[in-house]
Amino acid sequence: MTDTTGLGPEDGKLITLARASRARNAAAEGAAVRDETGRTYVATTVSLPSLKLTALQAAVAAAASSEASALEAAVVVTEAKELTEADRAVADDLKTQVVVIAAPDGVPASITRR
Repeated sequence: MTDTTGLGPEDGKLITLARASRARNAAAEGAAVRDETGRTYVATTVSLPSLKLTALQAAVAAAASSEASALEAAVVVTEAKELTEADRAVADDLKTQVVVIAAPDGVPASITRR
């Protein structure tokens, strides 16, 4: 079971969605974000010859293309221990209030509140 200590149930759902997407696509990362109206967007790493996106970049792109102007929360399920500079920047672009990095088993490795 996913340990979501310190997170609300809605953030726990984001972890579940990101994990499921990552597993389904056998991707390096899975991400889920929730915008200011409560809509959720899920994505995995995109690795095409002409396009490379982290899972968080892809999820934020989906949210932004749906006119989201801010994110309440973002979750990245990854083996990495911290976000890349590019992922931090994209989270900042949409004023993300809570950023969670979770291990592949769903246990949060870090929770950042802004």
